[in-house]
Amino acid sequence: MAEETGGGGLKRRYILAATAGNALEFYDFITYSFFAIQIGHTFFPSTSAFQSLMLSLATFGVGFVTRPIGGIVIGIYSDRVGRRPAMMLSFTMMGLAIIGLALIPSYARIGVAAPILAILARMVQGFSLGGEVGPTTAYLMEAAPVHRRGLMVSWQGASQQIAATAGGAVGVVLASTLDSAALDSYGWRIAFLLGAVTVPFGLWIRRSLPETLHAAETHAATSSATTRLGMARDSSRIIGLGLIVLAYGTISTYITDYMTTYAQDTLHMHARAAFAVSVVSNLAGLVAVLYGGWLSDRIGRRPVMIWPNMAALIVTYPIFLWIVHDKTPFALLAGMGILGFIANIPFGPFYAALAEGLPKQIRGSAFATVYAISIATFGGTCQLVVRGLIELTGNPLAPAWYLLLATIIGQIAIWMIPETAPVKLGAAAKIDARAAGVA
Repeated sequence: MAEETGGGGLKRRYILAATAGNALEFYDFITYSFFAIQIGHTFFPSTSAFQSLMLSLATFGVGFVTRPIGGIVIGIYSDRVGRRPAMMLSFTMMGLAIIGLALIPSYARIGVAAPILAILARMVQGFSLGGEVGPTTAYLMEAAPVHRRGLMVSWQGASQQIAATAGGAVGVVLASTLDSAALDSYGWRIAFLLGAVTVPFGLWIRRSLPETLHAAETHAATSSATTRLGMARDSSRIIGLGLIVLAYGTISTYITDYMTTYAQDTLHMHARAAFAVSVVSNLAGLVAVLYGGWLSDRIGRRPVMIWPNMAALIVTYPIFLWIVHDKTPFALLAGMGILGFIANIPFGPFYAALAEGLPKQIRGSAFATVYAISIATFGGTCQLVVRGLIELTGNPLAPAWYLLLATIIGQIAIWMIPETAPVKLGAAAKIDARAAGVA
């Protein structure tokens, strides 16, 4: 019996294997942001709740420092040796780090060794995640049918939404069944260990993946340069635009994830409502990313990136104003659900557009490095900046200001990204061929 395929020809186990690591790693990072308050109490006890939270968020940010290093090292490994061994390496490191963080004793038990070990675990996690995204995105594009690349590569973004949804759901269950003391003591550890359960399965399924590094491909960027540095120089425009768009996407993602802490710390809502907003917004994002990727295979990458992003720019401030004014679970859930759907549509086609715009010989390393630098610069600082702005201004609308600025800059870069969809390039090639025949 032929093996089932998912969404137009790519075997489902390939999609699952390629995205399992990305999902786990985002589950880990997102779970940390959800439980930042509780982790702060465990490793950074303080008489000031603000100081404890800021130290916890700073430790969260440390994990982003090693992302570019992981992106370069594991990305180059994927371009030289293969996508599969690179994905195995990053997933193994991630599994070890997430288990390690969950088992570190508290500051009350081992003193200053606790925050030191937590920081080291975050650095390993950052290194592995930096090297995960490039090889897996390259693999999804190279293994997909040429006219289904948008949908297939959008599963990379969708896996992040699935991870965030799972993390939020775990948070809702734990917040509903445990009191605050239990959450501080062991509740957050349960959330991390639940993610670690997937590690053996992920390693097993990735071992069976066929290699795609040396397979022939059509409708993708090429370079006449003979060195990787020369290829990167030829691709400098798409690399630069990719950096800007991913910086905007990072700010958008981590502001959305921070809404769990924001609802508790700034709006003073119950933990159940705070964790529920993550579930709602990320479910909306999951549908949006896949829809955007699917649609871009039919009408092109650029229109699906440009116009929904413009809509997100228009609705962001009114939605935040509604949430802050009402301070109700309905406003929080409905507002972030709407924004989560609109804002995520462009990122379905974006991953494919960036991968298609890079030559295969540098695709894994260039994508990973671009992604890691953007995430390291803006992901690691985003929640600190937002919380700092709220503290400095005393205005709960500060997250909206930061998000609006990022969206405007992202919109300019999106306008400048060239069309890479095979449906458009193929149509253009047919027109040129007919014109040449007439001539």
